[in-house]
Amino acid sequence: MAHKAGFVNIVGNPNVGKSTLMNLLVGERISIATFKAQTTRHRIMGILNTEDMQICFSDTPGVLKPNYRLQESMLSFSESALKDADVLLYVTDMVEKPDKNSDFLEKVGRMDVPVLLLINKIDMSNQQELTQKVEEWHAVLPAAEIIPISALYKFNVDIVLKRIKELLPDSPPYFGKDQWTDKPARFFVTEIIREKILLYYDKEIPYSVEVAVEEFKEEEHLIRIKAIIYVERDSQKGIIIGHNGVALKKVSTEARKSLERFFGKSIYLETYVKVDKNWRNSERELKNFGYNLD
Repeated sequence: MAHKAGFVNIVGNPNVGKSTLMNLLVGERISIATFKAQTTRHRIMGILNTEDMQICFSDTPGVLKPNYRLQESMLSFSESALKDADVLLYVTDMVEKPDKNSDFLEKVGRMDVPVLLLINKIDMSNQQELTQKVEEWHAVLPAAEIIPISALYKFNVDIVLKRIKELLPDSPPYFGKDQWTDKPARFFVTEIIREKILLYYDKEIPYSVEVAVEEFKEEEHLIRIKAIIYVERDSQKGIIIGHNGVALKKVSTEARKSLERFFGKSIYLETYVKVDKNWRNSERELKNFGYNLD
């Protein structure tokens, strides 16, 4: 039997369920999935391996019109996913209108690879609404294959995976069969800490935060981690730390528990908060944080 392999890239607007879908398809917890928009900032690969197949999934940031350099980098990650896909998954939902970010949709429409248009959150609608939504999207992307899904309830996700397998080209694997992501361990430390900040703090605070790992020392049964939480203003630093350090302690405790589940080892986690004014618009800082500014 021939071996199949390829890149399946997931794109769409913010908060339509891309990360939840990615985690379901890969079978690993790769991407942050919260109820807040703009959660994913990087292009994150999750690799699904079987004996005769390797699917390299990529989760990408939600498509948006950039207001600062960080969002420019996020958009470039999404646009890069249009250039190297063997199969493209365009994710939308029952609330979103097809005319949102029409420039990006035009690029999707010009692609010469299979496009699966996934209408997510159909559990929030009825058959009449779904039929209307399918017709609307068919008019915008007539060449796309439309599949209604509910990532939350895992409805039709198996159908999506089956269709991807049918569309994959014959190819040897691109990565080792024991590899499940292209990201280093430190990356997932920063994402897990940032996830807890997204869940615990309100309003603009999570979007002004970046996390960097200063120290990652792995021992036989323990990993020692020192992480820096960067914010843009002194007032934000005070909010992150909280009265008598209670808020930071809560975030650190929840992050440590998740890290222990993720790595399967005990974690000793130290977290500090620093102010780095205007880091979201600083080319030097963004490159240090691993963002693509090309």
